[in-house]
Amino acid sequence: MTFQQWPILRSGRVNPRLSRNSCYRHFATSTPRSYRPLDVLHDGSVNTFRQTSFNPEQPAILPRSHFRSLPATTRWFNPSDPGPPRLNTEYLRTHGGDAVVPLELTEQPTETTDELSFRHFHAPLSLFLDWLHLAEASPQTTRLYLAQCQLLDLPSTLCQDLPTPDIVAQAGKGDVYDTNLWIGYPPTYTPLHRDPNPNLFVQLAGQKVVRLLPPVEGQALFGSVRRELGKSGNREAAAFRGEEMMQGRERVLLDQMVWDTPAEKGYEALLGAGDGLFIPKGWWHSIKGIGEGVTASVSGGD
Repeated sequence: MTFQQWPILRSGRVNPRLSRNSCYRHFATSTPRSYRPLDVLHDGSVNTFRQTSFNPEQPAILPRSHFRSLPATTRWFNPSDPGPPRLNTEYLRTHGGDAVVPLELTEQPTETTDELSFRHFHAPLSLFLDWLHLAEASPQTTRLYLAQCQLLDLPSTLCQDLPTPDIVAQAGKGDVYDTNLWIGYPPTYTPLHRDPNPNLFVQLAGQKVVRLLPPVEGQALFGSVRRELGKSGNREAAAFRGEEMMQGRERVLLDQMVWDTPAEKGYEALLGAGDGLFIPKGWWHSIKGIGEGVTASVSGGD
C-alpha cells in the first residue's frame, strides 16, 4: 500500500468561507461530470479498512481528519488563524534547509509564447522556502512545486514528523516501499497516471481534488490520448511523472479528458487537512490543488 482541484479549478481558488460539503455541491452543479463522490469510511480501524477497501481493492476516504495527529500537521504549518494555511518556513529551514529536493518550475504563457513551460530540477529546500515567502507577499507568474520528494532524502527530524500510519504498516505486508512529499501553492497539478502499488494519500494542509478511474477505464482513456499523439499507450508510460505529461499537447489532452469529460465509472474525492485517501493498485488518478494557502500531501505504501 502506498503512502504517498470546481469551476475553481481554472483559477485555483475556493471561497475559504465555504465548507468542504458546500464546495462539493457547488462543483457538482457547475461542471459537466458524472464522477461520483467517493465513500467516506465511518470506521478507521485496520480490520474495517482491510475488509472494505484494501482486500477488495476499492478506493475510499478514511474517516475525515483521521490523520490530524501526524506531528507534521502542527509542526510544519503555522496555526490556522482565520486565514488560509501557511508553511512554517522557520521550522523547515532550521531542520532541513540544506536538504536537496526535487522542484517543478512552471511558467504561465506570456505575450511571446502561448504555451506553458515546465522544468524539473533539484535545489536546496531553502530556495523553495524563499520562493514561498515571495508568493505569500504577491502573486507569482512563475510557480515552484515540491513534487515527489522522497521522505528518506530529508533529515531525520522531518522524517520523524511523518511516522508510518497503522493501516499502512498492518493492512498489507507492511513493507513500506516509498514515501513522497508534495508542497506548493494552488493550482498544483498531477496528470492522469497509475501507481504500481496500493497508495495511501494523506492531505497535510490545504485542499486537493482527486479523480479516479478503475484500471480498465483508465487504461482506455490514457491509451486514447497517447494514440492521438501518435505514441504508445502502454501502462509503463503512465507510471512516471514525465515532462511530456506536464506540458504541451499531452498535458492539455489529459487534462481535458479527465477534468472536462464525464466518466461513468469514475470517482471524485475532495480532501482537506487530515484526510486520507486509499487508491488501490492499478487505479488511475489525477490530482489538483485548490483553494487559498499552501497545499501539502504525503503518499506511500507497501
